[in-house]
Amino acid sequence: MPGMEQHVILGAVLFALGMVGFLARRNLIVMFLSTEIMFQGVLINLVAMGRLHRHLDGQVFALFLLVIAAVEAGLALGLVVLLYRRKHSLDSEAWSVMRG
Repeated sequence: MPGMEQHVILGAVLFALGMVGFLARRNLIVMFLSTEIMFQGVLINLVAMGRLHRHLDGQVFALFLLVIAAVEAGLALGLVVLLYRRKHSLDSEAWSVMRG
C-alpha cells in the first residue's frame, strides 16, 4: 500500500506536468488537457490528506472538484469548437489580439 509521501509526490508531479504543458503550449486543446491534469494532481492530494487525517473532508472536496472539472470540460470544449469555427485555428496567439 503506497504511503502518504507517494501520494503527495504523485499529485505534485501531475500538477507540475500540467503547469508545464499549459505554459509551454499554444494549442487550446493541449492547454485544456493540461488544466485537467492539474485538477487530477489536486484531487490525489485532497484524497491523500483526507486519508491521513481520517476525515471524509478530502473525499468531499475531491468530489466537488470533480463536478467543477466536468462543468469546466463541457464549457471549454464548447468554447474551443466555437473559436475554431471562427478562425479555423486553435493557436492561442491568434486570439490574443483584442479588437477595439
